[in-house]
Amino acid sequence: MNTEALIAQMRAELDAGGLRGSFLVRDLRTGHEVGIDPDLELPSASLVKIPLAAATLERIRQGELDGSTRIDVQPGRTTTPGPTGLTRFRHPARVAIDDLLYLAMAISDETAADTLFDLTPPVEVTRMTREWGVHGITARHRVSDLSDTPAERFDPAEVHLAHSLAIGAATAGRGHPVPQLDITRASSGSARAFVTLLEALWTPSKVDETVSARVRELMGCNLLRQRLTPDFSSDATKWSSKTGTLLNLRHEVGVVEHADGQAFAIAALTESRVAAAIQPEAEVLMARVARTLRDHLRAY
Repeated sequence: MNTEALIAQMRAELDAGGLRGSFLVRDLRTGHEVGIDPDLELPSASLVKIPLAAATLERIRQGELDGSTRIDVQPGRTTTPGPTGLTRFRHPARVAIDDLLYLAMAISDETAADTLFDLTPPVEVTRMTREWGVHGITARHRVSDLSDTPAERFDPAEVHLAHSLAIGAATAGRGHPVPQLDITRASSGSARAFVTLLEALWTPSKVDETVSARVRELMGCNLLRQRLTPDFSSDATKWSSKTGTLLNLRHEVGVVEHADGQAFAIAALTESRVAAAIQPEAEVLMARVARTLRDHLRAY
């Protein structure tokens, strides 16, 4: 099947499953790529923790921060369902910057990430990302803002109402009355932008290698493995990634490294038209589309 026919088929499968997405797969050895709407900009949700981690590590490298410095962290909100780590703590804790990086990346700990944002604000993360030659990713707010959406104002049995608002209220220009879903107010990016960031972290670039190596290690520690991992992890591959979730948005970006030396940067950013918080079928579908695109690119 040629590339145009494949993309049309994958787009149709996404639509049938109630998904719209920004997908891109890039061969890190050749630069060849294939994607579906790769320049579609979407709120990035927790994907913003990748540039946050890189920016924090760059400041450690430059001597502006010390990774062993312990920070007093106040407990997060224990009433919000879902978050893990410090966000669920009931009492203050003292955690080293290096360990905050691990918590933010491995279990997507919101309190850990916001403690890092207190050290390096979103505007600085964006500036440093641009200096590395990565455009199209913008950090605009703290991660805790992602837990202050309409979903938290409904009882669990009525959370579908928040998803209905998320789905139905968007404007043609990607604006939204829910600020976390408005790309002019939320942290945002596209599949192409995140793949370019991954390429900068996995191949020689303006990012210092000590910084890149640590980010790669942290992404390899990701414990949220229900989306793309089943399609990209095996005894003959290494899959390193980060997920992002917000209302009807489900994302994952990562790099699959094969035993034969091939490596592919993959970004799958999706938004659902189905008003449900739990959609395992959507995660299976987005993984299948990403895997099909990688298989197609690998064959050429």
